[in-house]
This record gives sequence, structure tokens and C-alpha cells, in this order.
Amino acid sequence: MLIVFTLLSVLAAASVAQAERMSVKADIANVRSGPNTSDAVIWQVEKYHPLNVVRSQGDWCLFEDFEGDRGWIHRSLLVATKTVIVKKNKCNVRSGPGTGNAILFTVDKGVPFKVLEEKGKWLHVIHADGDKGWIHRSLLW
Repeated sequence: MLIVFTLLSVLAAASVAQAERMSVKADIANVRSGPNTSDAVIWQVEKYHPLNVVRSQGDWCLFEDFEGDRGWIHRSLLVATKTVIVKKNKCNVRSGPGTGNAILFTVDKGVPFKVLEEKGKWLHVIHADGDKGWIHRSLLW
């Protein structure tokens, strides 16, 4: 029994390690319950939403997001651009990389950004609507 558990743990870790990090390139993309346009739309994601592709089936990708939710998305809607998503509520986006810089705006959990630059533990990011600023890495997935 211990051997089976160990083998399953190793296989699960290997599948996560092989996940391909992608992001949504469309303004809005449908997430489906299966790998076909006839499958139900279970939610939608916006541009720059990061996801880990865990399996592909033809032109469709099964992915897992920052909350562990899974769904299917068409590969044509994805790109290998470095993006992040806010994982906490009420996060400050600042004018520079550090808490001494002015707060430009505040964002909530689930807001995606494209990464423009990294400076230590700070990321310079841009939202699809053009808002830019710096946010601490610990607040992101």
C-alpha cells in the first residue's frame, strides 16, 4: 500500500512539474467543461489571466488556475507571455518598487496583469486597460 501511495505522489508531482504556464491573449475567453465548443461555458477569463496547462487534447488545453479550478480553453486563445494574478484582496499597486512609493490604485483578488519588468521582489505590471504600476511578488500567483 505504501508503494502505491508513493508512486501516486511521484506521478502527481511530475504532472504539476510539467505544467506549461500560459496566459490568455483574448480580451475575454470562454472556459469550457470539456474540449469542444459544444461543451458548456463554465466561466470566462480576461486578457493576461495566467494558467497552468496540465494536458492537451488536439487544439484544446486542460488547465488549472491560481485557485486550483480546472477547465478547458482553446489553444488559439493562449500565449506564452509572463503574466500574474492577484491572490489577495486590497493590494496596493505603487508608482515604484517599494513601500515608500505612492499608491496608484488598489486591486482585489483575481485581477490579472502582464509583467513588464522585475526588480527584486517587485514586479512592474500592466493591466489590459492600460493601468500600470509596481506590486510585491508575495501578493501574486
